[in-house]
Amino acid sequence: MLRWVRQQLGFDPPHQSDTRTIYIANRFPQHGHYVPQKFVDNRIVSSKYTVWNFVPKNLFEQFRRVANFYFLIIFLVQLMIDTPTSPITSGLPLFFVITVTAIKQGYEDWLRHKADNEVNGAPVYVVRSGGLVKTRSKNIRVGDIVRVAKDETFPVDLVLLSSDRGDGSCHVTTASLDGETNLKTHVAVPETAVLQSVANLDKLVAVIECQQPEADLYRFVGRITISQQTEEIVRPLGPESLLLRGARLKNTKEIFGVAVYTGMETKMALNYKSKSQKRSAVEKSMNSFLIIYLIILLFEAILSTILKYAWQAEEKWDEPWYNEKTEHERNSSKILRFISDFLAFLVLYNFIIPISLYVTVEMQKFLGSFFIGWDLDLYHEETNQRAQVNTSDLNEELGQVEYVFTDKTGTLTENEMQFRECSINGIKYQEVNGKLTPEGFSEDSPDGNIHSLMKEEELFLKAVCLCHTVQINADQTDGADGPWYADGIASPLEYYASSPDEKALVEAASRVGVVFAGTTGDSMEVKSLGKPERYKLLHVLEFDPNRRRMSVIVESPSGEKLLFTKGAESSILPRSKSGEIDKTRIHVDEFALKGLRTLCVAYRRFTPEEYQEIGKRLHEARTALQQREERLADVFNFIERDLELLGATGVEDKLQDKVQETIEALRLAGIKVWVLTGDKHETAVSVSLSCGHFHRTMNILELVQHKSDSTCAEQLRQLAKRIKEDHVIQHGLVVDGTSLSLALREHEKLFMEVCKNCSAVLCCRMAPLQKAKVVRLLKTSPEKPITLAIGDGANDVSMIQEAHVGIGIMGKEGRQAVRNSDYAIARFKFLSKLLFVHGHFYYIRIATLVQYFFYKNVCFITPQFLYQFFCLFSQQTLYDSVYLTLYNICFTSLPVLIYSLFEQHVHPHVLQSKPVLYRDISKNAQLGFKPFLYWTILGFFHAFVFFYGSYLLMGEDTSLLGNGQILKPNRQMVRV
Repeated sequence: MLRWVRQQLGFDPPHQSDTRTIYIANRFPQHGHYVPQKFVDNRIVSSKYTVWNFVPKNLFEQFRRVANFYFLIIFLVQLMIDTPTSPITSGLPLFFVITVTAIKQGYEDWLRHKADNEVNGAPVYVVRSGGLVKTRSKNIRVGDIVRVAKDETFPVDLVLLSSDRGDGSCHVTTASLDGETNLKTHVAVPETAVLQSVANLDKLVAVIECQQPEADLYRFVGRITISQQTEEIVRPLGPESLLLRGARLKNTKEIFGVAVYTGMETKMALNYKSKSQKRSAVEKSMNSFLIIYLIILLFEAILSTILKYAWQAEEKWDEPWYNEKTEHERNSSKILRFISDFLAFLVLYNFIIPISLYVTVEMQKFLGSFFIGWDLDLYHEETNQRAQVNTSDLNEELGQVEYVFTDKTGTLTENEMQFRECSINGIKYQEVNGKLTPEGFSEDSPDGNIHSLMKEEELFLKAVCLCHTVQINADQTDGADGPWYADGIASPLEYYASSPDEKALVEAASRVGVVFAGTTGDSMEVKSLGKPERYKLLHVLEFDPNRRRMSVIVESPSGEKLLFTKGAESSILPRSKSGEIDKTRIHVDEFALKGLRTLCVAYRRFTPEEYQEIGKRLHEARTALQQREERLADVFNFIERDLELLGATGVEDKLQDKVQETIEALRLAGIKVWVLTGDKHETAVSVSLSCGHFHRTMNILELVQHKSDSTCAEQLRQLAKRIKEDHVIQHGLVVDGTSLSLALREHEKLFMEVCKNCSAVLCCRMAPLQKAKVVRLLKTSPEKPITLAIGDGANDVSMIQEAHVGIGIMGKEGRQAVRNSDYAIARFKFLSKLLFVHGHFYYIRIATLVQYFFYKNVCFITPQFLYQFFCLFSQQTLYDSVYLTLYNICFTSLPVLIYSLFEQHVHPHVLQSKPVLYRDISKNAQLGFKPFLYWTILGFFHAFVFFYGSYLLMGEDTSLLGNGQILKPNRQMVRV
């Protein structure tokens, strides 16, 4: 406990060094004075409260709200001094609000505790004392050897030691971590891969040195030192050896791994991004209104106190016969009496602040959110998915959106890739009847017959089939001579790929004659024109999204060492020294103009001397503990050079249904749409044109391929000038990631000026953090527009969390975006109804609810203020205490709550068919100062009507005298 306190105060950092040393199976040195490092346990904690801190912590959080804290003060004042109303009038409503909110938050946290207990109490098997021991997940320690079976999730971050495969490899899915549903391959070092039994693993003596925990899912630097009889063997450990908590084992019977990161230090836990509390514009308006009404309250209390003492300046009113002062009151301090009277008036008028506003608004939001899930128009029948609400706090914000930031792949498109064209050795090809046919060449041969492939075509297809992360179903990996082959033609195999692009390319290659038949050990099997070939996989140059390419080094059946590389044309073409480079570049641009996703493919042959040098450099870089990434990048650049270009591929990603109509509707509603994508410039522009984001008549401006601040700034000034000169024409802007970084570094204001004057903006070659940065840029601009971000992949999470409203698409890239979003829908087209109908209704309902709450309290308490003029400011209450208590809780809250749930001032069909109606409620139109002033004046007017209307209706009541005495009746007029 003391150590934890010291860590929180910053006196005792949890990790004193940059690395941690882990003794496998916790076999610590038996000599010397070794002090083991201390590591956290394996418990995951996502709950907010405990049994011991729930009451104080929850009360503290609730009383941070201005209204709750204010009523607490009023309640305490009523307890301490003599006030005209009972403390129950403030205490009971306050208790009701606090209790309801505490029950709601306590229930939600109980659900989190329940989920934590299920995870922490899950059964696991660890190797201890020479056998497998069943224990709970929370009991795993760093250094324990853990066994995980097929389809189970990893309970900790493990370094893979062995699997049921001879090469020590296994396949996992990381959909719960990064949203990718593909199979990823992980491998153990050769020395531990052979230890496939518990008995052998129990004899293992080894030490792992690795970096301290960090959140990056794709980075791991370490090394393992294995002690054998005569020597110590050192092997590098990288991301390919690390199995992350939350990932799931697939296509592998079982694995053994050693725990390196546990509990809240696992990469999954470190990526728990506590989402900053998003506050809607309505909530901000409520707080502003509360402050204004607090000022009104203080004014009324001070005015009443002053008028009381002004009235009591006359002796006959200072101490009337019916209210004689006590001796103590006559001798008390005037200042204390003034303060006491001020507080009494404050208590008397305090109901002008609507205490039940917050709880009523929360109930309205919570109950109203169910309508989104129940809406059958937002139900996608093909995938059986309904709209999902992850937070109900932002319902009304759906009616205030001014900017929509959308991903392209999987959001505007289906993320279903289909091979369309390729370029091989400067010639364009298409797939016709299962054959690779040159462009313009008509092929009439019957389906299914294999035609001969040219040498260049065959090499290109082999490169496609060897350089990838595709895996085959475990039931279909019995070798290239398996039963699914007949007459040299492959029946469909079940492929798992790291991306839909790779899957489409490998499937296309198999259809036209070169079949990837799976991986066995360190060999990749390919069947080319019916002839099986086995390539030995020597090295995989780890794929890094920032490098935009992937490479493998293989040994061909003839013993030749080959490098196959694929990637973006901007990465491959500059590294190529031979092949049809110019023709391929032209073909790539043509593919991109058609909206196809492009990749370039190249290769290189190594001499024995070159390969020996490469192996030496790779080993040195991979075993380095310091600056490993930089050293590997240098080695990769050394290897991936002097390439011979083979060609390029073009894959189509179809647009989703009604995307064009949805974007046009958003534009009519006054919402600007920005597309943020990682695709290349030409592809992104083509898709923007096809989906209606860019119009054919629109003047397209470009800010691309800038390498310096000066050229970027000059281009921005020219664009700003062109926009001013052609202000009548609609403009669209295209900017790439590199130019965007330059623009935001020194010229942010100029860049924003250009963007705001454009009808549509397309940002291409964007990294995930750049997407979030663009959203933040608009969100924090002086106009403070309401932003919405929508995407389907893990790379969209930062953008979704940054925007005021984040929407996840239930697509094919896992559930990461959905889990981190505020709302989730199955298709982009559903966005129109979500905004134009639900957003419109929610905003109108909540705006009416908020304004009505302030209106009704003005109507209620102003007669109390006016009544003081008729009772000599004696603080006499006009209402009974029970009525004071129930007015806000029951009498006036429930009717308006029902109204705010079901009111439809316009038919939903009209709202969706006429997007221009969305403009009527934009910029918080119903909760601006003018509507607020109207409702407040209306409240005061009605209060005067209620009070003086009742007063006039009473007429001249002769039984009451001005001094409070009752006129004695005339005895002669009394009849029995």
